[in-house]
Amino acid sequence: MLFDLDGVLIDSEGLIGGLWHEVLREHGLDLPAPEVAARTVGRTFGPVLDDLRLAYGWAAPADFQERLGGRLNGALGAVQAIEGARLTLERLRAAGIPLAVASNSAQERLHLKLGAAGLADLVPHAFCPADVGGRGKPLPDLYLHAAAALDVSPADCPVNEDSAPGAAAGAAAGAQVWGLLAGGHVHPDTAAGLRAAGAARTLDSHAALREALGLG
Repeated sequence: MLFDLDGVLIDSEGLIGGLWHEVLREHGLDLPAPEVAARTVGRTFGPVLDDLRLAYGWAAPADFQERLGGRLNGALGAVQAIEGARLTLERLRAAGIPLAVASNSAQERLHLKLGAAGLADLVPHAFCPADVGGRGKPLPDLYLHAAAALDVSPADCPVNEDSAPGAAAGAAAGAQVWGLLAGGHVHPDTAAGLRAAGAARTLDSHAALREALGLG
């Protein structure tokens, strides 16, 4: 079983989007918060900045990534697990089902967030773009790497995602993708976007995920 992190196991996407919005505004690009969220959820720094340059003719100042990264590091130390996420991981471990996290997070923030949310002890494998030569989602490399680490075929390793780039990555890896819409950042059109990107089904909570897996 493979999981994205932000918005799937920890409730951080709203916080991350808010910080993007704040720092962009400080650097001269004042966009509506929903627009910022739509362009940042599930994506790494580089593609987001490229997208903003093409869409708005805005170029990130030299210190932008450092400033935003510092704010993220300061805020993400207090993130919480999504309701039911810890129980899902505990039930998977009890059932002997191998699991891994594959996230577009920077390496230092990946482990920071797992620790802050109290999930690090239940996640034996956590991978980020640095583990696959920087090739983050929507490319399939992260999920292919994670499945190989578990010694399973991607086709036998469901992917749980909350973003279209992540769903596209899982589908491109040959995995069955489930859209897990349990985070506080979910919008009414999120489910349709996930299905369009390759999700086979959507679930609205960890309780629903456990039921679908037969884990109670």
